Amino acid sequence: MRADAGAAGITAHTVLGTLYLARCISVPVAARGRPTRPGRLRPPRARTLYFGADGSLGWQAPAAGAAPYDEYVSDPNKPLPYLDRAATGVPKDYMVADQRFAASRPDVLVYRSAVLEEDVTLVGPVKPALFVSTAGGDADFIVKLIDVYPPQYPRAEAKDAKDEAETPSLAGYQQLVRGDPLRGKFRNDYERGEAFTPGKVESLSYSMADINHTFRRGHRIMVQVQSSWFPLLDLNPQTFVDIPHAKAEDFQKATQRVFHAPAMYFGVVVGVLPAAR
Repeated sequence: MRADAGAAGITAHTVLGTLYLARCISVPVAARGRPTRPGRLRPPRARTLYFGADGSLGWQAPAAGAAPYDEYVSDPNKPLPYLDRAATGVPKDYMVADQRFAASRPDVLVYRSAVLEEDVTLVGPVKPALFVSTAGGDADFIVKLIDVYPPQYPRAEAKDAKDEAETPSLAGYQQLVRGDPLRGKFRNDYERGEAFTPGKVESLSYSMADINHTFRRGHRIMVQVQSSWFPLLDLNPQTFVDIPHAKAEDFQKATQRVFHAPAMYFGVVVGVLPAAR
């Protein structure tokens, strides 16, 4: 974060929290040249982003009669990487990295909203609430919240040729906002693992780290669901074994399903900050 002191007080700029911070500080009144009182925030409202059978994402539960689930095949021998490039260590930018490489894979489910007609600010924890099944004895489910930039987006002005080469185009960029995994065997108890019954539908819910992010008008909100995130998350054999002692034959493909049928209308619960008045 960068903070600059000025005659009107402090203005703060962050990648993920510009709008929220701006409301918490004194804002100058241009006509009078003096600051107003600090703005007061109303608490965020908990709302659910529902998954639709057509890959849609929205505030309304999908209509009955659509396909009851989406599925993908997860192969621990072909895991999904956390970056689109080879890297030494864990680069800082992975937390805002472009996720288009993941969206194109067959082992990732993608749900996206319509183009936003106004800014939407999400604050607080992100809480996936899913109904899932697996063909194996264990499975990981990684949920990623993503900010999708418009297909036409102005490129930032570069200082020189080197800066231009290092400045990515944000047109169509799929910026990771938050991503966290749940190891399925610990869905009910983090101390004692519990195997899945293959094909049995189970509910999964967990709380991801807090966010403070504004999805701008013209952007889309996206959620991706996957079962590997290597090497940020160690490989799950997808059989119910002691993973540190797993053998090569324990690593098996498995079909994972995410349900959105009646009585299973879930997705991701988020805190939506009311628009300023």
